Amino acid sequence: MATRNFLATSNAVKLNGVSFFSSFTGKPKRYLTRCWPQTTSSRKVQTSCCYRETSFKAGMSLVRPEEETDPNSDGIGIVRFLKGKSYLVTGATGFLAKVLIEKMLRESPEIGKIFLLMRSKDQESANKRLYDEIISSDLFKLLKQMHGSSYEAFMKSKLIPVIGDIGEDNLGIEPDIADMISGEIDVIISCGGRTTFDDRYDSALSVNALGPNRLLSFGKECKKLKLFLHFSTAYVTGKNEGLVLETPLCIGENITSDLNIDLNIESELKLASEAVRKFHGSEESNKLKEFGFERAQHYGWDNSYTFTKAMGETIINSNRGDLPVVIIRPSTIESSYKEPFPGWIQGIRMVDPIIVGYGKGQISGFLADSKSLLDITPVDMVVNAAITAMAKHGSGVPELKVYTVTSTSHANPLRSGELMDLSYQHLRDSPLEDKEIDLAPMKYHSSLESFTSSLSNKMKRKEGESHIVSTMSDKGKRRLNYLVSMARTYKPYMFFQARFDNINSDSTIQGKWALPKPQI
Repeated sequence: MATRNFLATSNAVKLNGVSFFSSFTGKPKRYLTRCWPQTTSSRKVQTSCCYRETSFKAGMSLVRPEEETDPNSDGIGIVRFLKGKSYLVTGATGFLAKVLIEKMLRESPEIGKIFLLMRSKDQESANKRLYDEIISSDLFKLLKQMHGSSYEAFMKSKLIPVIGDIGEDNLGIEPDIADMISGEIDVIISCGGRTTFDDRYDSALSVNALGPNRLLSFGKECKKLKLFLHFSTAYVTGKNEGLVLETPLCIGENITSDLNIDLNIESELKLASEAVRKFHGSEESNKLKEFGFERAQHYGWDNSYTFTKAMGETIINSNRGDLPVVIIRPSTIESSYKEPFPGWIQGIRMVDPIIVGYGKGQISGFLADSKSLLDITPVDMVVNAAITAMAKHGSGVPELKVYTVTSTSHANPLRSGELMDLSYQHLRDSPLEDKEIDLAPMKYHSSLESFTSSLSNKMKRKEGESHIVSTMSDKGKRRLNYLVSMARTYKPYMFFQARFDNINSDSTIQGKWALPKPQI
């Protein structure tokens, strides 16, 4: 209901004193390629799809506290920056935000308060969510070891749950609470958003496109705010070719790579409002999802998620005024590489459903190009980059800086076939199921039709035991529809050929830890 009401009155949102619904105009942006010298590497990996050399280098990590407090240190003072400052974090119970909170508390126990915006019906529910989803999480076990019996008291003294929602006016925060927070926080960290690729268009617009503007408006009321840090996605630039640069997205500029179509955000909001009024009952959600996909495709994006995240970036850029802003664009975020310990993840994410389905014998092939680039970044590397950028730009200089945190930025990026070859080797040694599964190397399909036909025949054969049956059970049909939908959703990332530039990250964040540049 809140989404409907907001969309119906969306003309109240302003950019620089005027309606922010300016259209995108101008010529399409073209992405240029750039070549770097080919580098040598340390170890060779043989896979079924290709032979390549892979560099196994450790990712960057934050400088330890004892180095940061050294007055002769040449560092940028990360721990000194964190100390004593207070923060407002949205999306606080999500995968990325929790790792960020853990890192900040562990590296700087003398940090100020961290206000966590949570969707809850009352304060008791918010407190319960804080305990159940954060304080009790295994992610924080190093902090538990550090603080021992005083762990819970420490966490509750630092983490303050605030009832609110970035999808509502004034963030849904009670006025007196908002006034209190606005006088305390130094940094706003925008982690909240809807991450479903096939989301309802109205919901994605309200949260991903307009949510950052609501948060930015709140930030302008904060008396000592030093930085607004926003997590976006590396895929906001639409369907890419060549090297994708770390440049801000601007209203007044067409940001698709192939189409010369003006994007008017006001028109999209009106279309979404009309669609909400048009569709009713059981068909409403699916129709609004389909509508979001159609609008994204129309303008040159792959899905409603990346499309609305791009809108959110343009609105931040246009409406930030003199506020210092950092935008972090990570690629596909997966489990931790090193911190707080290797392999932590929340739920089954991103490419995980493919690997799980393959390991359980539910799929033997997938819609993918084995030689396409698979851009996966460990969550702790994304967090380290964000905290470093926060310290670098938290001095109050009124600029906007974009940082891409990706793996295709570097030499020898991972390819889809290599991931599945490694999965094949691992799953043969450590099966997911107790029963024996005849696991074969992954097969690759170049079209959705080929994948669907192969999967359908396999499922019919399995149901008929020894022959292909003419019909499939209702359960089988539901499973088939799910896997086909997943393949359609993941297709842009399974045939991905562009490379992300990270000049800003190299020069400001990674420094001496930077890996060699890629050969395009």
